[in-house]
Amino acid sequence: MNAPRLAGKVALVFGGGGTPDGVNNGQAAAVTYARHGARVAVVDVRSDAAALTADAVRSAGGTAVAITADVTDSDQVEAAAREATTELGPVDVLHNNVGVTVLGGPVELSLDEWRRAFALNVDGVFLACKHVLPSMLERGRGAIVNVSSLAALRHVGYDYPAYMSAKAAVNQATVSFALTYADRGIRANSVAPGFIDTPLVRAQLSSQAGSIEDLLATRNAVSPTGRMGTPWDVAHASLFLASDEAAYVNGVCLPVDGGLSMSCA
Repeated sequence: MNAPRLAGKVALVFGGGGTPDGVNNGQAAAVTYARHGARVAVVDVRSDAAALTADAVRSAGGTAVAITADVTDSDQVEAAAREATTELGPVDVLHNNVGVTVLGGPVELSLDEWRRAFALNVDGVFLACKHVLPSMLERGRGAIVNVSSLAALRHVGYDYPAYMSAKAAVNQATVSFALTYADRGIRANSVAPGFIDTPLVRAQLSSQAGSIEDLLATRNAVSPTGRMGTPWDVAHASLFLASDEAAYVNGVCLPVDGGLSMSCA
């Protein structure tokens, strides 16, 4: 029998906090990494959310610590990385999951709202990499998985250019990190979830439909598979990119979308 894919490794998941309303992408990633042998540091801006996921990891038989930090604050991100290392050991896998949709076109959006989209979706990735990469480089190995979005690759029907632009920036930052550090043992890749059924989607996009039921039905119908994906679909793709099985996969943006990115519809 093969050893767990992340046996003996430490995974640091920013934006890993859970919700009582169902499993989200961050929680699914943290639990999946733990199920495959990683010790997991769960970071969230809300301490209760981080604790909820850490408890879920422990319930699944894994090891986890809950850490509170705002990914837009450099000092807090640095402290979170340091705490993860102190509690669990040097970070082998950095998973950046934080992302928030900001609705509205350039006429409706304020400059502060536009900047908020970039602060939450891009600055967090930059700061996490800034404070975790030195340790990875010192040890000559590490895997970075950034959560992007199908919206970075194509228009998906929502009026949110700030979100689309920010996630496109995440993709290009990922490529830059990947190529800058490839010869020093570091890999960086991103996943681009398509229509995934998460509590955050229901909360943030419910205003775009007459009801939650209408929202879900529309999103299911758009997918080539006839259904939305789940957070576990995103987590399993992330697991592959984080594992040594993807040792020669670097700088890619992997859609997890049922084929929607290839559709002309």
